[in-house]
Amino acid sequence: MHKLLFGMTLALLMACTASTLKAQDTVYPTAIFAFQERGADVKGLGSQVADLLFASLVVDPNMYLVDREDMQKILQEQELSVSGLVNPSEAVQVGQLTGAKLILTGSVIQAGDKLVLVAKIIGTETSRVAGASIKGQVDQDIDELAESLAEEIVKEINKNSENLVPKVVPQSERIAALKEKIGKAKLPVVSVSIDERHIGQATIDPAAETEMTLYLQELGFEVVDAKDGAKNSADINIVGEGFSEFTARAGNLAPVKARVEIKAIDPKTGKIIAIDRQTSVVVDINEQIAGKSALQAASATIAERMIPKLVKPADGKKGKKK
Repeated sequence: MHKLLFGMTLALLMACTASTLKAQDTVYPTAIFAFQERGADVKGLGSQVADLLFASLVVDPNMYLVDREDMQKILQEQELSVSGLVNPSEAVQVGQLTGAKLILTGSVIQAGDKLVLVAKIIGTETSRVAGASIKGQVDQDIDELAESLAEEIVKEINKNSENLVPKVVPQSERIAALKEKIGKAKLPVVSVSIDERHIGQATIDPAAETEMTLYLQELGFEVVDAKDGAKNSADINIVGEGFSEFTARAGNLAPVKARVEIKAIDPKTGKIIAIDRQTSVVVDINEQIAGKSALQAASATIAERMIPKLVKPADGKKGKKK
């Protein structure tokens, strides 16, 4: 109990610390995909432009770029394309798997002796699109064009970020929305056990477990301690693991990536009722707070998607139809 109370206290402190960051310190994790190639003399330029954009943007302290090798490995495991053909549903998946809030892709277009670089900036949570472009000559230095395009991309992100990335919804509103979705359904007794670690540092408290427990209790669920033998009295055991990892400092800020994977299991049958995973990236001035905040954010997102699947209304069907 002391551990849980300490965790909730630290979660509140993290939220307060995050709110003190200035608006201009907002950094949106961005994933860069290869550009499409359109024209006889632009073969190979699509991936080259993506590499050059990465090199130009990675040094900007107000940009945080998802590591391209890590992204390629994750997407290939999920059989998603790393090309520039990203549809809205894939954009959502890329966001969940990599923590990216924005996707940067586009086209290299040859029109006679002209060369046009067109960038699409896609919000992974909104599917909204902003654009930037630059025109040059086919024989012009591609480095120069890519650098100019990078400048235009930064301008567009600064101008359209509020449209591309949804506003942060307060926890109270998220819980209220879940209460509406669940309605008067009968709530099962649950236990929660989510192991976690911050790579390179000792784990102080279970941020992901604390966040999931907080959501459940606020919604009226009875939560029993999984570590005190009460787990056997639960109707559903929520188990999982999470890790957080410092990536690379962006100016005076510390971006940390966290991944959380959670399953809800019927202990009587062993049946998996629900399973989900989420990657989140949080940028803060303190690495440990960023790590805890990232785990907390990932767990909260999973809680929103998973909890409605755990309840049975009076008609015996899972969830509540809207």
